[in-house]
Amino acid sequence: MDAVHQQIDELVKTNDVLLFMKGNASFPQCGFSGRAIQVLKASGLDLKKLKTINVLEEPEIRQGIKEYSNWSTIPQLYVKGEFVGGSDIMMEMFESGELTQLIAGTN
Repeated sequence: MDAVHQQIDELVKTNDVLLFMKGNASFPQCGFSGRAIQVLKASGLDLKKLKTINVLEEPEIRQGIKEYSNWSTIPQLYVKGEFVGGSDIMMEMFESGELTQLIAGTN
């Protein structure tokens, strides 16, 4: 495992709720990342518990996370070490109530 994948693995394993995104929770820099933050808030997540990684500031992580998850788009949500998905999947899970249940397990 190279250094970037090791760094990503460490982040995923040590943060209950982790979002790789463009920008940050206070200032998302793309519509999909902004929607991901809104969905997490609506699911009852205390944003103080959310760790975000701004892939725009870390190009090696931006590429590395796509390889790590085998998922080609950003944002990417991880909860308790498990890859959940991107903003579309988060939205579907929110609408079905699944995301709120998943987030409740982190409080």
